[in-house]
Amino acid sequence: MTSDIWLSIAADEIDGLPALSGTDFAYRFWDGGPDFPADPADCAFYTVPYFKPDIAVVPLPGMRSLRVVQTLSAGIDHVEPGLGMLPSGVRLCNAKGVHEASTAELALALTLASLRDIPGFVRGQEAQEWRAGFYPALADKTVLVIGYGSIGAAIEDRLVPFECARVVRAARSARTTARGEVHAIADVPALLPDADVVILSTPLTAGTKGLVNAEFLARMKDGALLVNVARGAVVDTEALLAEVATGRLTAALDVTDPEPLPSGHPLWHAPGVLISPHVGGSTSAFLPRAKRLLAGQVRRFVAGEPLENVVLTTE
Repeated sequence: MTSDIWLSIAADEIDGLPALSGTDFAYRFWDGGPDFPADPADCAFYTVPYFKPDIAVVPLPGMRSLRVVQTLSAGIDHVEPGLGMLPSGVRLCNAKGVHEASTAELALALTLASLRDIPGFVRGQEAQEWRAGFYPALADKTVLVIGYGSIGAAIEDRLVPFECARVVRAARSARTTARGEVHAIADVPALLPDADVVILSTPLTAGTKGLVNAEFLARMKDGALLVNVARGAVVDTEALLAEVATGRLTAALDVTDPEPLPSGHPLWHAPGVLISPHVGGSTSAFLPRAKRLLAGQVRRFVAGEPLENVVLTTE
């Protein structure tokens, strides 16, 4: 019986995929449409369609022969609800290496745009107003990066040339890197009062959902900027709205809760809030990197070699 490899990018568009003639495998293309390309029971390798979280788990109940789930996103929170439907031994792999550059670019862009009030300049241009004056710089600021995986490290890479006073790192567990100490998340409350900019790049987990609550925000220093390129639910939206309404804090959000942000939601017009529509990874860099990831993972899978980016294995 043939084992199917479901790809969300057509196989003939991915250079480097192994030829499957003479093997027990076959390629199937499914990008989240209403009809499955074949019987899910025959699927051994499932590539989750990108940026379609509502359909990510739809075929999983029928995938009784599944051995690999490969996401094209750095986060896996949209797949986790379906893991209990899977047989034991299924490896879940994320897209480490695909989104770091683009997401770090946007984190820096949002930080600079917010500090230098680029939205205000755009409004000034539309109103033909010359809004001269002094504006905050990133130089000499202390930046706290919460979530120091590959994306957090890529953000720090891009902060280095901007002459920040300090970059402080925090992650799920404490450790030491070539750049210095990484604090545990438990240390964050003590780190917040010194941070001029707080950048969130942490995965969404039970431990990080609602991490940025009223108490967290109250510990941030007056005039500080919160930048979220993680997941919307890491931030308590109501608590953030209460803080920015006073003008004490500002925020730049690539992700929101709820998402997409509905028309009429108060975040759209909250003072000091800059919003981008979850486009951290959605750039021209995505497709070539995603194709390289898939080509490598499928080659390893067909050859029976260890996969990369394995986040967990089902029990």
